[in-house]
Parts: sequence; structure tokens; C-alpha cells
Amino acid sequence: MNLVNRINAFAKLGEVLRNPDSVYFKSLASEITSLKELINSSQFVNPWFTPDNVDYALKSIGHFLKVHLLEKWVNHYEAKNFEHCKPKTVAVVMAGNIPLVGFHDYLSVLISGHKLLAKLSSSDHQLLPLLNQILEKVEPCFSERVTFADGKLDHFDAIIATGSNNTSRYFEYYFEKYPHIIRKNRNAAAVLTGSESDDDLHLLGDDIFRYFGLGCRSVSKLYVPKNYKFDRFYEAIQDYVDVINHSKYKNNYDYRKSIFLVNKETHFDNGFLLVQENAAISSPVSVLHFEVYKDADQLKNQLALQADQIQCIVANHGFLPGAVCFGDAQSPNIEDYA
Repeated sequence: MNLVNRINAFAKLGEVLRNPDSVYFKSLASEITSLKELINSSQFVNPWFTPDNVDYALKSIGHFLKVHLLEKWVNHYEAKNFEHCKPKTVAVVMAGNIPLVGFHDYLSVLISGHKLLAKLSSSDHQLLPLLNQILEKVEPCFSERVTFADGKLDHFDAIIATGSNNTSRYFEYYFEKYPHIIRKNRNAAAVLTGSESDDDLHLLGDDIFRYFGLGCRSVSKLYVPKNYKFDRFYEAIQDYVDVINHSKYKNNYDYRKSIFLVNKETHFDNGFLLVQENAAISSPVSVLHFEVYKDADQLKNQLALQADQIQCIVANHGFLPGAVCFGDAQSPNIEDYA
């Protein structure tokens, strides 16, 4: 199975995710039916995995699994990196904070021609095995390349592990003798100048509330100019009010609000999002931090110093090099690594 075969197989998987009802996928009817059922039933295993969020995650993956995008991606690397006489086994410890958060690692290991030993999170242990079934049916050779570990990881050559800042220290110690990538907590931040349109601010709402703010690309911190008024921001995100009807989100909101009130901490509240001035990048579910900046140069220097805590920055086009447009934080492309 060469690189072309692997690209074509993943591209076919992408077609299935983008258009599962296509008549061209009759041979995958059973798997597609199971996938549709899983979109609706995942919430009973993990209440954060609502049908809307699971469906969004699947379609986002389908969006970048296209032949021309896969080819463009791999062309950034030398061809020798994709063909191996003796493929390595790469263990991947996957997080479970949002649906299929480990898919890009799964793709990276397999597209590079290596074998995958995956340790799934108990919070997200159904979706990836089902996508893998579809991939193996499209290209049976993958059946020899993927193993899902039930217990202790063993017999691997390198490892990728994602966890909290606390668990990362354990990973660093436990896997120090292997080539490794160990990821810690990160979040997204957004920069506002006061010149944003209502549409920009509404799109920012998706960057904040998609996946209930649990993703590493979820905006948890705003940088705002002096004397910024939050009225327009709150008006623009009003369409996201239904988030408060989710029991786990509401529990977090009620808990955080009670703490603010008991401690008499200054905050803004619109009934479903608490906004508090706080220097920390990461914020609890239902809370959005903000910080006032003096000028663009000072802010750019500050963000550079905090780069190891920030996954991506949302801002108006041209304000910061590499910034993501409003509404795009939760739709990474294939070249965006965790």
C-alpha cells in the first residue's frame, strides 16, 4: 500500500463523511447506518457529545479529507518520509474533550506509512473505531496497520500523548525513553478592536460556544481595548442562548455564578455566559476571560510570550499574522496540528 493508495482511501472516507447518503456508498450501508445512529447516541455515553457537535466534527474532518488537500499537505515533506520497508508502530494516547479530537494524529500516523496503536479516551471510544471500520472496508490493507489498545500500551517505537498540564508531567516521565510528542493544555484567544461588525461578533460566538468551550481551539479569552463596551458583543451572541438548556453547561454556569456572587467578584452576566477580567488564558466552562490591552504592539509582544498556551488567535484579517477569521477557530484545516 503506497502513499497514493493511502491518500485515495482517506479521500473516500472524506466523501462518506461529507455525503453519507450518496448512492455510491451502498457497500458501506451498514457502517453508515451505524454512524448515523452513533451521531445521536453518543450523548448518552458522553453528555457533552450532542448530535450537533458530533455531526459538526465529522463534517469538519470530511472537509479536509480531499485528494488535492491531502496531496498538498504531504508535499511539504520529503517523499522518503512516506515509504518504509519496516514501518514503525506509533502509540497515540488520545484525549476525549471533543468528538474525534484524536483523528488528526490517527491520520498523520497512517498517511506517513506507519502503524497505529491507539489508546482511546473513555469519553470518546466509539467514533474513531467506526471510522476505522469504514477506512478498512475502503482499503483492507489498513487492517494490518491499526490496533486499539484496551489495557497497557506495549510494543511501540514512538508515542504521541495529549493530556492536561498535570498528566503531561506523568507522560514525560513514563515515556521519556521513546521519541515522543507530549501535549499540554492550550486554548484559543480572540482580539477585539471595537471595529468588529455585528456579524464578526456573532461568528465569534461559535468560536466560544462550539463544543461548549471544551476544545483547545475554543476561545476562552478576549483581548479588548480600553473602555470596551460589551453590550454589542452580548447582543451579537444572543442566538447562542440555548446553550444554557444543556444540563452540564448550566450546572457549570450556576456554580461559577454562585462563586462570583459569594466572593463579590466583578463580572458581566447575560444569563448564559459569564465574562470576567482575568489574566489567565484558560477559563472554566461558561466563563470567558478578558484583558485590556494598551496598543497593538504591546499586545503582539504579550501574545508572543504566551505562545505556548495559545492554540490559535481569532482576529480581524490583517491585524495579526496567522490569525484565524471570526467563526473559523473550530474548523482547522489539514495543516493545523494540535
